[in-house]
Amino acid sequence: MKLFEITNFLEALAPLNYQEDYDNAGLIVGHPNDEVHAALVTLDCTEQIVDEAIAKNCNLIIAHHPIVFKGLKKLNGKNYVERTVLKAIKNNIALYAIHTNLDSVHHGVNAEICKRLGVINTEILVPKTGILKKLVTFCEQKDAEQLRNALFSAGAGNISNYSDCSFNVEGTGTFKGNEISNPTLGKAGVREYANETRIEVIFKTQDERKVLTALFQNHPYEEVAYDIYALENKLQSVGSGMVGELEEALAGDDFLRLVKHNMQAKVLRHTDILAKGVKKVAVCGGSGSFLLKNVIAAGADAFVTADFKYHEFFDAEDKIMIVDMGHFESEQFTSNLLIDNIQEKFPNFAIRLTEHNTNPINYFI
Repeated sequence: MKLFEITNFLEALAPLNYQEDYDNAGLIVGHPNDEVHAALVTLDCTEQIVDEAIAKNCNLIIAHHPIVFKGLKKLNGKNYVERTVLKAIKNNIALYAIHTNLDSVHHGVNAEICKRLGVINTEILVPKTGILKKLVTFCEQKDAEQLRNALFSAGAGNISNYSDCSFNVEGTGTFKGNEISNPTLGKAGVREYANETRIEVIFKTQDERKVLTALFQNHPYEEVAYDIYALENKLQSVGSGMVGELEEALAGDDFLRLVKHNMQAKVLRHTDILAKGVKKVAVCGGSGSFLLKNVIAAGADAFVTADFKYHEFFDAEDKIMIVDMGHFESEQFTSNLLIDNIQEKFPNFAIRLTEHNTNPINYFI
């Protein structure tokens, strides 16, 4: 298939505009029109992973972490990042990263952790803002239903568990076309009055092109009047971290054993085990210390994440048990999540899970 077919699917699964500002998710090496015949999925892209792709005849590597995180000014092979990129280019291997955008979606990295820990009734801990926009347009009352349906089909009007959402109000519009106009109503050069409907719909930023295309293709007027507003409303299905609950409360040490076993962690770092036990659980794949205040405010009993610094453990203040299982351990099953989704969409496409453990950290136990 063409590379863009699989990247379009991945970006529908986790849109690129959901990534954090510092991130570099998306197609890093390769052209969208390149032919791809097999993909290798991994948490990290390293020279060893490129060698594995070559050996397995895969010309696409899909990684969670971007190999190019900061800008490259030169490609001289002086470090592992430059050497990995050079090797991929020389062997016509495309590199794609799906990072914090996959962290942010409700069905992404954090959902996979929750599934493995048995955390249910989940919701996003800190929903994102800046993802939603509102379209306002006006048309003749008799055409309003057809236009609304077209906008809904393009992705507008979805709010949480509801679809086909819009606000409508009837009023009078005026217009006067110049001598070269071709108005749908009335005559050029004459002020006209029309019974119109004002239609308001919300849409996600990444759907703007589709929504505007639907607007222009289905609006009856020669000139379409419309406004687009950026909204600060939170999108509840997208954001940082996830919180839910266990079916039954566990004692703190039993919960630690659950995390260690189900996440295949060799060691856990944690704060004091609290007498209240663990029922409500928050998770964040990767570095999650920035969410601690939100986790405490949500009333969680335990926070499972990674990369807590020494002094940050003090911030628990006996309100919550912090469980640091390691960055790799928290995200290692992301590859399985990606493979499951890709195989369901493209059952005849060859996709393989790496055989290499890319964790750069070793444990002496």
